[in-house]
Amino acid sequence: MKKKCINRLALAFPALSVNEGLARGLVGYFASLPDPTVEELADVRCAVSEAVTNAIVHGYGGGDGTVYISAWLYSDRTLKIEVRDRGCGIADVEEARLPLFTTDRSGERSGMGFAVMEAFTDKVRVFSQLGKGTRVVLYKRLKDTENE
Repeated sequence: MKKKCINRLALAFPALSVNEGLARGLVGYFASLPDPTVEELADVRCAVSEAVTNAIVHGYGGGDGTVYISAWLYSDRTLKIEVRDRGCGIADVEEARLPLFTTDRSGERSGMGFAVMEAFTDKVRVFSQLGKGTRVVLYKRLKDTENE
């Protein structure tokens, strides 16, 4: 049986650090609809928070911009969440995905954003173009607790 999209969410909001919690809360609510485990929900919220923080801090450097989130829930209980910005882009995606790599020279960032996203999801895909922005796609398959 082919999986089909059974629900969808689309958000756009200013790239302000105060909106990280908004994104985490709204996507968390969306992800809670199929009744995931508490751990699964916490994983999704954490991964989304990291992706949004990266867009705000690294994509826009704290300047003006918009963060876009799209989320899909599929019939096989897979969540697909896309966090996108139209910021500066990433010069070397593979290097940026290395633990402890950061472009933040202030010392405030640990360089663990992608590692955290990977730890809390099943798959992370990153697409980026310099001067055009970055798109991070997170995949999380939720357990089928009804059939266990």
